[in-house]
Amino acid sequence: MKLIPFQNHSRETADPTVLELAVDADPRTLHLRDVRRIDLHFPKFTDGRAFSQAYLLRRRMGFDGEIRATGDVLSDQLVQMKRTGFDSAVLSAGQDLCHARAQLSRFSGFYQGDALQPQPRFAPTLNSNVVTA
Repeated sequence: MKLIPFQNHSRETADPTVLELAVDADPRTLHLRDVRRIDLHFPKFTDGRAFSQAYLLRRRMGFDGEIRATGDVLSDQLVQMKRTGFDSAVLSAGQDLCHARAQLSRFSGFYQGDALQPQPRFAPTLNSNVVTA
């Protein structure tokens, strides 16, 4: 996941291939043909609607462009952002970049499936133990 310090982020409002999606917008209503990046906004860290938007875009709609988290983005949220389909995150002012990178490397894998790896980690093991008659 690409991490962008707050001061290094510029809003590319004139770029027609970049879409800023409101937190209450339904991603299923979008036409994504020429869109290469979608910015999803976290108005405050306790508002998780952008997680659901990212998951919908990535898994249900098959969007393969960049999904970027903006707004009140804390380093503690980065692992879940990555698992729900975000590619990059603009850290909130005051967030330490080194701490954020450390958060992303804390876990080497997960048992549950997610937006990037839909199969649970144990699924291949289950299939190899099937006994046929």
